[in-house]
Amino acid sequence: MLLLALASLLFAATDTLMVPSNLDSGTCPLGQFPCGNLSLCLPQLLHCNGHKDCANGADEENCVDNSGWPKLFDTIQSARGSQANQDEETHEYKCELDIYPENCECKKRIVNCSSQDLQFVPPLSANVTALDLKDNKIKSLPDHGFKLYQDLEKLLLQNNRLRSISRLTFSGLFNLNMLFLSNNRIKVLKAGVFQDLHLLEWLILDNNRVTKIVSGAFTGLNSLYFLYMLNNSISEIPKNSLCSEMPRLNWLDLEGNQIHTIRESVFQECITVLDLSVNQIGDLPPSLFTNLQELQQLNISFNPLNHIPHNQFDLLTNLQSLIMEEIEIPNIHNRMFSSLLNLSHIYFKKFQYCSHAPHVRSCKPNSDGISSFENMLANILLRVFVWVMACVTCFGNLFVICMRSFIVTENCQHGMSIKSLCCADCLMGFYLFCLGAYDIKFQGEYNKHAQVWMESWECKLVGSLAMLSSEVSVLMLTYMTLEKYLCIVFPFNHFRAGRAQTLGTLAVIWSLGFFIAIIPFFSYDTFGNFYGRNGVCFPLQSDSTEKSGARGYSISIFLGLNLLAFVTIIFSYSSMFYSIHKTGTKTAERSVLSREVTIAKRFFFIVFTDALCWIPIFLLKAVSLTEAEIPGTITSWVVIFILPINSALNPILYTMTTSSFQEKLKQCLQSKRHQLQESGKSFTLVSIHTNTA
Repeated sequence: MLLLALASLLFAATDTLMVPSNLDSGTCPLGQFPCGNLSLCLPQLLHCNGHKDCANGADEENCVDNSGWPKLFDTIQSARGSQANQDEETHEYKCELDIYPENCECKKRIVNCSSQDLQFVPPLSANVTALDLKDNKIKSLPDHGFKLYQDLEKLLLQNNRLRSISRLTFSGLFNLNMLFLSNNRIKVLKAGVFQDLHLLEWLILDNNRVTKIVSGAFTGLNSLYFLYMLNNSISEIPKNSLCSEMPRLNWLDLEGNQIHTIRESVFQECITVLDLSVNQIGDLPPSLFTNLQELQQLNISFNPLNHIPHNQFDLLTNLQSLIMEEIEIPNIHNRMFSSLLNLSHIYFKKFQYCSHAPHVRSCKPNSDGISSFENMLANILLRVFVWVMACVTCFGNLFVICMRSFIVTENCQHGMSIKSLCCADCLMGFYLFCLGAYDIKFQGEYNKHAQVWMESWECKLVGSLAMLSSEVSVLMLTYMTLEKYLCIVFPFNHFRAGRAQTLGTLAVIWSLGFFIAIIPFFSYDTFGNFYGRNGVCFPLQSDSTEKSGARGYSISIFLGLNLLAFVTIIFSYSSMFYSIHKTGTKTAERSVLSREVTIAKRFFFIVFTDALCWIPIFLLKAVSLTEAEIPGTITSWVVIFILPINSALNPILYTMTTSSFQEKLKQCLQSKRHQLQESGKSFTLVSIHTNTA
């Protein structure tokens, strides 16, 4: 039979897949594994990374673990199906049945009635061995409907409209080996419904509407090996209903149900593969896995687990694959996995967790797109560019601050605002320098320090400086734009901010920026680790695990305050240029307005540059709120390149390219040169006088 051959092939394949990690450990130090039978040891991150780092390629062998069985199953099934089709094309199988529907296909004692719009089970000869009724419209199965077919080994009923199954439906099928009931509408499995299926090995019940496993539902399944109940509505597993009724049960898949509570000792030692992923399990009983010493694969991914005790997995000494994707483990510790000596594959939500399982050969994920096993900044371009942006940002703004301090301008209040903006932008450069420095500090072993780094005060301080820089810069640009707006749109109101007013405004802006940056430190319960959610310590991206307070606060900053400031600037400059276009050519004081017009045009270009930086940030934040999956690579490029590029360009756009600054600088240089020339002449005269004397 096709699926019997598939099953044997699958079981043989799994023997080669289950390679205990202790075979790989050898004499290598913790965190490293040998290249097969060679004495060379490679670190964990180089194994199963898609690149052959060992000369014999052993580092890329045995990388498909138990979690890949369903995919392997599909691959084998597809391959076997293709082979069967080839056999059918080259060989003719004479039907050995006297009775079978004319619109069905018969070969030997196998009948295929799939996709025939059947509403009832058709009459067949008693010696049929396989019956395919999938993709039909069968709503019910009669009592004793298959009793005559005692040679039947395979029955396919998937993709029909079955709502219930009588206790006597499968009576007499003593030789049935495979029963497929997936994609129907079955709500209840009655006690004793499978009581005659003593040789059944495969029971497939996925994508039905089963809400409860009734005690006695699996009575009689003495040979059942594989029970697949994915995507049902099961809320609870009754105690002693599994291995006591199915003593040979090896593979239990309950993925995608609504299980919220699991009783202690509900699973017995017969199970070697257990899938409890995508359920509603909030807590794991301490002794849940007490009787599962033979368990080799455990999948508890995508459950809202609140806490995992350090000794939860201690008795799973034969476990080879542990899958914990999308599970937050705030209390994670090496102790949690230290007893799992045979563990060869482990899957976490965050790659930083891998540092707590250094004895496991393959740990996924290898990166979050921002950081990797080796480096805090995964991309080599980012690792170089962070220093380039830091130097340009810091030195450019420091140059402007120094030059504006030495060069006296007519509008000293405007100069104060520019220097204040440069100070804020310098903080962004300092933030980038810190990222570059810590990237070098953790080089080659970042994963060992990742969790500690993101929870450290250094990360929080660096992130808050970036937030302070970003918000003060936004507020400063808004203030200067509104100041120019009042001067140009209302030129006769004689509004000019004095020194005291300017100093007061700047103090308010810096105080507000500082307050925005430190608010997340007030309550950990409300904001969580606001700045330490990624390696770059900037709270731009949201996800499902973010605390509601942190999410609301980040929305109010990035899509509230910053977006309002951006709209205000756009509106102000639109009004300014409209006013200039309307009155500029008619006013008698055109020369008076020309300087303001030039400044307005320059500011417009600055704001246009700012828009190129802010719009990607707005979009990234908005998309992340939908919980859509955003690659970490995008976040890292936004934080390292787009966010600070505004700070890097401001000195050039505000000062270095302005004609007034260039003129003042030229005058200053000429004055200095004239002074040097006068000093030189004086020195020459003194020398001549001395020589003459």
